[in-house]
Amino acid sequence: MGGTEAFPDLGRHCQLSDCHQLDFLPFQCDGCRKVFCVEHRSYKSHECPKSDHNSRKVVVCEICSASVETTGCDGEQDHKLLLQKHAKSGNCDPKNKKKPTCPVRRCKETLTFSNTSTCKTCQIKVCLKHRFPADHVCRKQTAAQPSLLAGNGVSWNDRFMAAFASRKGKECGKSERDSKSSASSGPSVRAY
Repeated sequence: MGGTEAFPDLGRHCQLSDCHQLDFLPFQCDGCRKVFCVEHRSYKSHECPKSDHNSRKVVVCEICSASVETTGCDGEQDHKLLLQKHAKSGNCDPKNKKKPTCPVRRCKETLTFSNTSTCKTCQIKVCLKHRFPADHVCRKQTAAQPSLLAGNGVSWNDRFMAAFASRKGKECGKSERDSKSSASSGPSVRAY
């Protein structure tokens, strides 16, 4: 067990064959259920044979490309049984085999969970090469650009030229009213 002569129930010895150190705060491995000291508590340090007991594994069905979770199953035989069970369940549909591809013209990239990007503007799923709106000819962007550049049929250049012509040599940003009042009243001090 563990402990000292005075306190026989206090602490446990590390169950690693090379250690056997008495630890007053021992750790129990949730994989192999053995007790270890601080130095050997990790799966890697005591080479736990059941280190992946809580891990989630997925097997991909070759018929329909669906993923089947295999938690608690180990070995090739268990995977085959799971795939057979999946095929018999009615959820296995060979029509679903086709993977989606990038909708950009001449791009044949297959979209997977790791190389798919959803455009924030038009909500289209594209590959990572075409993730920017300019790269996939974003529908909302091309529809929005003409309205930004030309309001009521007038371009920005035409608006600027009209504003420039209306100045007639006056200082920028000052109206006629401001220039008359400042000339007649003289300098004034404003309190904020």
